[in-house]
Amino acid sequence: QVQLVESGGGLVQAGGSLRLSCAASGMRFGSNVAGWYRQAPGKQRDLVATITSSGFTNYADSVKGRFTISRDNVNNRLVLQMNSLKPSDTAVYYCQAYSYPNIYWGQGTQVTVSS
Repeated sequence: QVQLVESGGGLVQAGGSLRLSCAASGMRFGSNVAGWYRQAPGKQRDLVATITSSGFTNYADSVKGRFTISRDNVNNRLVLQMNSLKPSDTAVYYCQAYSYPNIYWGQGTQVTVSS
């Protein structure tokens, strides 16, 4: 059974940084496409960043140059380093992993950026 558990969210001032981590059990991040998504109140869930098994990354335009997605293959974790945070980054952040034929989601972690 696959389980994804996010951590690292919190409250930070604009311009600050946070590092989100997603721990997986039942699958290996290094063998699958994985990513981070976010959902602000009253809005749809949007892609933040993805990483393929070969390490190719893709970012939403709104986070390019500020966020970095990576994998920790030793500890089987997906990481999102978020720098230069803005109030518009406030949302619940979700870890997602695709392990054929299923897509798995974590429970989410709240990120709040104050102005």
